Amino acid sequence: MPKYLLVYHNEPYDMSSVAPEQMQEAMKLWNSWIGEGMQKGWMVDGGDGLLPDGRVIDANRVVTDGPLAESKEIVGGYSIVQAETYEQAVQHAMGCPILAEGGRVEVRQLAGLG
Repeated sequence: MPKYLLVYHNEPYDMSSVAPEQMQEAMKLWNSWIGEGMQKGWMVDGGDGLLPDGRVIDANRVVTDGPLAESKEIVGGYSIVQAETYEQAVQHAMGCPILAEGGRVEVRQLAGLG
């Protein structure tokens, strides 16, 4: 069965401005959605969140701090799901809590080369 990478995008925000209660509620929604996917077998790997800093390496092997400053959004995390079709993978992504937060989910099929 094909596997798909779900990439979670959102606008940058200051974590210190999020109340602990809001964070707990958000984590409850994420845990519920991922837990349901794992139980039903369509979520292969719940993935992880990504910290805001990183490094970018270009074709000349120059390393700069990233993510890129010109980006208007951040990649906040990822998961891996399995589905018979792209449409089915998209349907699984439709339940992602980030959509309720104003974010978006990018769905990409894995090539299966690994």
